[in-house]
Amino acid sequence: MNARSDTPAKSNAALMARRTAALPRGVGQAHALFAERADNAEIWDVEGRRWIDFCAGIAVVNTGHCHAKVMAAARQQLDKFTHTCFQVMAYESYVALCERLNAAVPGSTPKKSFLVNSGAEAVENAVKIARSATGRSGVIAFGGGFHGRTMFGMALTGKVAPYKIGFGPFPAEIFHVPFPDALHGVSEDDAIVAIERTFKYSIEASRVAAILVEPVQGEGGYVPAPLGFLQRLRSLCDAHGILLIVDEVQTGIARCGKLFASEHYGVEPDILTLAKGLGGGMTVSAVVGKADIMDAADPGGLGSTYAGNPVAVASALAVLDVVEEEKLCDRATVLGEHMRKRFNAMKTRFSSMAEVRGLGAMTAVEFCRNGDPAQPAADIATALKDEAARRGLLLLTCGIYGNVLRVMVPLTLSDALLDEGLDIIEASLEAIGA
Repeated sequence: MNARSDTPAKSNAALMARRTAALPRGVGQAHALFAERADNAEIWDVEGRRWIDFCAGIAVVNTGHCHAKVMAAARQQLDKFTHTCFQVMAYESYVALCERLNAAVPGSTPKKSFLVNSGAEAVENAVKIARSATGRSGVIAFGGGFHGRTMFGMALTGKVAPYKIGFGPFPAEIFHVPFPDALHGVSEDDAIVAIERTFKYSIEASRVAAILVEPVQGEGGYVPAPLGFLQRLRSLCDAHGILLIVDEVQTGIARCGKLFASEHYGVEPDILTLAKGLGGGMTVSAVVGKADIMDAADPGGLGSTYAGNPVAVASALAVLDVVEEEKLCDRATVLGEHMRKRFNAMKTRFSSMAEVRGLGAMTAVEFCRNGDPAQPAADIATALKDEAARRGLLLLTCGIYGNVLRVMVPLTLSDALLDEGLDIIEASLEAIGA
């Protein structure tokens, strides 16, 4: 106990007991730990133990925990005001952030944008705009895709466990097709044919408002789309008057080696969604799109009480400055190349490592028994996560089968800390007999 007898001791176990009593079991937690403070790519728990963070708040703190410039911007705004509701009384910083995003998103078509609170909210608003602009209702998304935990976000998400279990029925007019994944035998052609068959079997192309795609699937296993795939989607959409929505909630803000992952693919999205890394740890998301499409919704049709919170907006503007000043897009490329080189070296030693993949700093290892894609090994991925945690490294898994290690380092971490974490992964693989 602390000095006050009614204050529980600060231990992870004590806090986990309080958590279990106070929170519903549906709120998951990858590690039974509680943070006390954090700096760049390190976190210290309430017991004073230091952890290397290879999760970055699920690809949120791309600029590292508590980046000095981001924190200073937030503090400066706190001294001015914290909330007016932009739809009641506006503020310049909101407009300035939208201007910067409009200028940065790929493509020469004039853009407009607006701010909301979360990735799911950004995706739902993108679909609202697409329906309004096209007068159509259908949406095609991909198996393995993740687009949020709201009811519509879950419907768009192409992964049942744990996101959809017990929550249906879901909104109608949403159709899923396979995402290209060479390891599991799904080619780029297979995915395009599946869309064309959807037009024959399920909904005519003239009623499809949008195709929604992640350039690199997040929860689906950190699977990058083949380089020509988004271009083929762009052509298919143009042929049928369908809008292409690119979900960059996890891939955006330098994570993949460019400010937006879609820049690698040479396509101009009709609508693009952002969240996670945009706020540097503050809650903000954005919908950016071609101006004529974004203007489709009537006044009052878009917005939210807390959307574009001024403190979060100040942080986001600072994040964009940091990305540019510290060349974090280039840094992401270097980090990813180094991680994949190390993992591929490990792959020669550990037969369960079926594939190493990624784009920019988004890096994954898929585990299968004897490297056989038909035998996904979630138990190995989980054992690796747990063993690494025992050694002071925080990791997360993902994938349709839960058998993928995903590495989401802050882009600001040092080379030494990166190698320290990779050494822990290698030692952990040895310890669990992978």
